[in-house]
Amino acid sequence: MKCPKCQFDNREGAKFCNECGHKFEQACPECGVTNRVGSKFCDECGYDLRTSKEASPIDYSRPQSYTPNFLAEKILTTRSSIEGERKLVTILFADVANYTSMSEKLDPEEIHQIMDGCFKILMDEIHKYEGTINQFTGDGVMALFGAPVAHEDHAQRACHAALSIQKALEVFEKKQRKTLERILKCASVSTRVL
Repeated sequence: MKCPKCQFDNREGAKFCNECGHKFEQACPECGVTNRVGSKFCDECGYDLRTSKEASPIDYSRPQSYTPNFLAEKILTTRSSIEGERKLVTILFADVANYTSMSEKLDPEEIHQIMDGCFKILMDEIHKYEGTINQFTGDGVMALFGAPVAHEDHAQRACHAALSIQKALEVFEKKQRKTLERILKCASVSTRVL
């Protein structure tokens, strides 16, 4: 079990991180009350935590639809992120290169399927390193590391996220090989860290 705070690998079933002491909890999808990881039922509303609630579709204009609970909670409990202050940040841009030429050659449904897969990978990897997606740019994202949650190692986190994105997209490409074979010549994903 990877700690969402410090990324330390703990044993499965741990209640606290062995590295930083972070308490592992899960929010009930029904009422939002925090329960210990591994709980079978919510101690507030009785919701069966073993079942997965139907995931609501992602609305890219509403950050609460794609920001994971652990990161949203951290943002809301960090005083400086709510009050605002000047911070040094690292910005990561990730987009699909040659998107226009790719979209001219493929069916819109294929483009939509490919881009949804790419966006899921981008969001998962950025959030894993506690980056926040500032905006979706149509064929990519702009993410901040170091704000609203401050980290001294924000630049390293952005670089790790960029490398993780590259690796995850290689796996995605292998899974989507038949569809992607037609576009490999005209598109590639690029990442830049500023």
